[in-house]
Amino acid sequence: MTGKLRPILIDTDTASDDAVALIMALRSRDVEVQAITVVAGNVPLEQGSRNALYTAELCASDVPVFAGAAAPLLRNLQTADWFHGHDGLGDHGYAPSKKSLEAGHAVDAIIRVVKQTPGIEIITLGPLTNFALALTREPAVVANVSRCVVMGGAPCCEGNVTPAAEFNIWVDPEAARTVFQSGLPIEMVGWQLCRGAAAVNTEDIDKLNKLANPFADFAVRCNSVAMEAYRRQTGEIGISLPDPVAMSILLDPSLCLDSSQHFVAIETQSELTHGMTVVDRLNVAGDPRNREVWSEALKQGTRASICWRLDIPRWKALFFDALST
Repeated sequence: MTGKLRPILIDTDTASDDAVALIMALRSRDVEVQAITVVAGNVPLEQGSRNALYTAELCASDVPVFAGAAAPLLRNLQTADWFHGHDGLGDHGYAPSKKSLEAGHAVDAIIRVVKQTPGIEIITLGPLTNFALALTREPAVVANVSRCVVMGGAPCCEGNVTPAAEFNIWVDPEAARTVFQSGLPIEMVGWQLCRGAAAVNTEDIDKLNKLANPFADFAVRCNSVAMEAYRRQTGEIGISLPDPVAMSILLDPSLCLDSSQHFVAIETQSELTHGMTVVDRLNVAGDPRNREVWSEALKQGTRASICWRLDIPRWKALFFDALST
């Protein structure tokens, strides 16, 4: 590590919004990326690994990239090619990177890097499978983690893959439950924060196109399929970027204008609500009427800090700065 750069580790299921988040981190003047670990999610593991390598090469970064879990802990993998395209980057035929994956499994890399880096900050941009496996094997690594920003969940709002659930948690809810119960200092950044005025609108896209550099061009182009999918899903025009929003909060925590700590439970059983992040926003879990259902969550201390409101002008300023030369 050099200077006062903060060490971070990124876990990603690299598709179009993940790639933009990687650019933000790799070009940041505030953090040093110790490793990128890849998990199956938006796309299969092999494709996600290719996309991570391509993005690192675009940024002229020599960050090590490790492939991890190819499937959820207990379920069949469900990808999001309907949202990001079959290759996760809008199906524009990007040439393979000349970079190669590091030898070894992402779970081993997570354990090693966290053990070696007290105070490391972690950000997860995909399903939590890699981290669930790492924490099950080496629960003590939690002590070395100063922050864990989780892009995932739909706290007290509708989901983006079912009415109840956000995609990253829905893909592997058992892994999410393990991570949320691990004692990590979790900051949950739900998908709703990237909607509305926080989405990259047509005026923003025009500004990006005028930058005329490889980073801005890639950010717009690789999200072309996602932009149309977002319009069909929500009726909103623009590019929604949940992973870059989460990355912006990792880079500058003050961008979260309103947060609070609550018990969170991850639903794993119900066909109707599996993957739901049940957030006790009113802190009623301890009420006598709820103790039977919530007793295990209370015993586990399943608490997380939930970000409720984003500083949208400053998020966009950080986003544009990351994509400018």
